[in-house]
Amino acid sequence: MDPEKNRIPENVKSVHLTAVCGTGMGSLAGLLADAGLSVTGSDENVYPPMSTFLAEKGIPVSLGFSPENVAHRPDLVVVGNAISRDNPEVAGIRDLGLCYCSFPQAMAAFFANQKDLILVTGTHGKTTTTAITAWLLHSGGMDPSFLVGGITQDFNTSHRLGQGAHMVIEGDEYDSAFFDKRPKFVHYAPSRAILTSVEYDHADIYPDFASVKAAFSGFVSGLSAQALLVHHEDMPDVLSGARCWKVNYGQRNSSVWSLGKIEVEPPWTRFTVLRRGRPYGDFRTRLMGRHNLENALSAIAVADDAGLNPGAIGKGLESFSGVKRRQEIRGVVAGVTVMDDFAHHPTAVRETLAAVRPFFPGRVIAVFEPRTNTSQRKVFQDAYPGAFADADLVCVARPPRQQKIPVEERFSSQKLAGDIAALGREARFFDETRKIVEFVARTARSGDLVIVMSNGGFDNIHEKLLKALEKGAPGEEPRKDRASGPEEAGS
Repeated sequence: MDPEKNRIPENVKSVHLTAVCGTGMGSLAGLLADAGLSVTGSDENVYPPMSTFLAEKGIPVSLGFSPENVAHRPDLVVVGNAISRDNPEVAGIRDLGLCYCSFPQAMAAFFANQKDLILVTGTHGKTTTTAITAWLLHSGGMDPSFLVGGITQDFNTSHRLGQGAHMVIEGDEYDSAFFDKRPKFVHYAPSRAILTSVEYDHADIYPDFASVKAAFSGFVSGLSAQALLVHHEDMPDVLSGARCWKVNYGQRNSSVWSLGKIEVEPPWTRFTVLRRGRPYGDFRTRLMGRHNLENALSAIAVADDAGLNPGAIGKGLESFSGVKRRQEIRGVVAGVTVMDDFAHHPTAVRETLAAVRPFFPGRVIAVFEPRTNTSQRKVFQDAYPGAFADADLVCVARPPRQQKIPVEERFSSQKLAGDIAALGREARFFDETRKIVEFVARTARSGDLVIVMSNGGFDNIHEKLLKALEKGAPGEEPRKDRASGPEEAGS
C-alpha cells in the first residue's frame, strides 16, 4: 500500500467500505449516505440486521472480497480493521492506486472535525455512556449527531446526523487498521471526553496491562489544554501527562461529581447527584446497577458543561430507554424473563449480575459464552469464578472458535464451571447451545431471570429459550402469557 494514498482527497463523492457489516463500519456507511455521498460496501458475512439496515439505506453490498468490488474506482476506500493486508480487495485498492483510509480517519474528516466533539472512551461502559450522553443532548433540544457501538432503543439506530453543534462518538482503544496499529481514539480531537475505566482487555493486540495503560496515557496527554476530561475516580496511572481540565466522578464524596442516596423501586432506580459535595439534583432511571448510575453520572457532568440544567437532564434520563444487548429484555414467558447482555469481561459480568439481582424476585440464571478474543484465552481464567457470585445458577458454553489460539493459551469452560461450583454456586458446562436451551427450559420457574452474556449472536439462543419456555418442559402444559419489554422487569 502506498502511504501517500492514505489520505482523504478533496471533493469526495463516492466511498467504498470494506468489511461494511461491522457495527462501526455499517454506521459510518449510513452517516456517509445521509450526508449525500454515493456509498458501496463489501463483506463476507452479510446477514441481518446489518444487511437489512444497509439495504434500507440504499447501500449495495457485495458478498465476499474481490478487486472487482473497487473496479468502479471510488474516490475513497475505507478499510475496516477486520481486513488484513493480504485481502484480495486490498490488492485491488493498491493496483488501482486508490486513496484509502481507516474508519476513525473517515469519521474524523467527514463528521467529527465539523462538530463540537464529545468522545467517550474506557474499557467498560462506553456504549451505554455514549447513548445516554447523546439522548440527554437530544432531549434537551440540542439536536446532536452521534455514533454509538450499539443500537439505541430510543432512536432505533446506532448513528444520527443532527443539525446541532455537538457530536457524540464512542471511541475505543482497538487498533485502527492493518496499516495503522494505533488506537482509534487518537484520531479525534474532542472538546469534551469521558474516560470510564482502564482495565486489561483485547489480549489479541495488547500483550499486557502496561501497554493498555500506555494507550490511554497517550490519549489523555493528547487532549488540548482547553478540553474537559470527565474521568472515573478510580484510575490507574494514565492521567499524569494531562494538560486538559480534569473532573472526576464516582461514589466518593471527595469526587467533583458523586452519587448520593440510591433507592431501588423496580422498575426505577432513584438517586441523588452531588457536585462538589452539594446537592445537584434528584434523578430516576430504568437503568439497573451502580455501574450504570456511574455511566449516567459522567453523562450528566458532560451535559451540564454543554449547557443543560438539572431539570432538562432529569427529563432526559427518565425517558432514556437503553441500548439493545445491554440488559435488554427479550421476552417474558410464564414469569421467566430472558435478558440479553454484552458482558464478557470479568468486571462487566460481576457488575451486571449485581445490578440485575434486586429487580427480580426469583433466581438469577446466568448463561455465559466466552466469545471475545480475550475471553477465549486463559487470561481471566482465575478471575471469572468470583465474578459470578450474584448468580444462583451458571451455564457455561463451550467457546465457539479456539482453533487459532495455541492450546496452552486456551480458556477452559469446563474448569470455570468446576471453579464456580467449588465456590458454592451451581454451575454446569455445555458443549452445545441446544443442551443449554433444554436444560434452562426444564429448570427455570416463575420469577427467575435468565441472563445471556455474550458479545455475539450465540446461535440465537434468546429466541430459542423463549420458544422452549413457551412449550414447557416434557410432560408439562405449554406455558403462556409471553410478554416483552422493559415494563416487565420488576413485575
